[in-house]
Amino acid sequence: MAPPPTPALQPRAAIVTVSYGSSDVLPGFLQSVPGVSAEAPIVVVADNKPEGDPVVAEIAGANRATYLPLHSNLGYGGAINAAVETLPSSVEWILVSNPDVSLTPGALDALMAVGDADRRVGSVGPTVLTAEGEVYPSARSVPSLRTGVGHALFGTLWRENPWTRAYRNETQTPVDRRDAGWLSGSCVLVRRSAFAELGGFDTGFFMYFEDVDLGYRLGKLGYRNVYEPAARVVHTGAHSTTNDSSRMISAHHDSARRFLTKKYAAWWLWPVRVTLTVGLRVRSALVRRSLR
Repeated sequence: MAPPPTPALQPRAAIVTVSYGSSDVLPGFLQSVPGVSAEAPIVVVADNKPEGDPVVAEIAGANRATYLPLHSNLGYGGAINAAVETLPSSVEWILVSNPDVSLTPGALDALMAVGDADRRVGSVGPTVLTAEGEVYPSARSVPSLRTGVGHALFGTLWRENPWTRAYRNETQTPVDRRDAGWLSGSCVLVRRSAFAELGGFDTGFFMYFEDVDLGYRLGKLGYRNVYEPAARVVHTGAHSTTNDSSRMISAHHDSARRFLTKKYAAWWLWPVRVTLTVGLRVRSALVRRSLR
């Protein structure tokens, strides 16, 4: 009697990215996926262009990725949430990544090993390298009033100020595995059950700070955000935002304001919220003016 067929292994991991006119960088990202894990992760490309993009759809299909056109531009977090909803129940880990990232062999397995070793780990982040090979400070502290205001006021003119260094967690060496307040959403592995417990990304953040908010909320639930330098990725830059720097600067400051006012939401802190709102709007105007 012939033995019963061996059941197909169900995928434990998925890789999710968001496209918005990303046909120039998406091929490199998808071509870096093979080799990131001994398992075969599901790959989903969520497209935030409301009319869809046949070129992106073709690129996804040629690289064995699922193409998910969205009915409207849901923002980064909203698109990730929509993609996660399509994943089978077997998926335990979700690698959220920008499309202008190149993954290195074994990176996904290295990240999952950290999470598998401790159920308290809610997210794991790799070393993020720039195109020039420099280490980007991707494992940071959750901004507080002190570090947030200090970084906002002095981060551009005085890059080595103590508030920026504390916010970027630069007192730690980049070779050490360590806990962080939050991990860069350019490439971060998230435990699916924890992601579901949070309700996914807060879609009130259309762009920027959704990763800060995710790490903060994971921490409040008792999960760890762990930086694993043994896993490496290369991030070439925010390609989809370079054509409208002024608008992106405004979006960044608006998201910063939303996060800090959400964090300091108690009614008696209203003077703090007003001060933050005014300060961030002034800084945004000054930075935009400097670009003209």
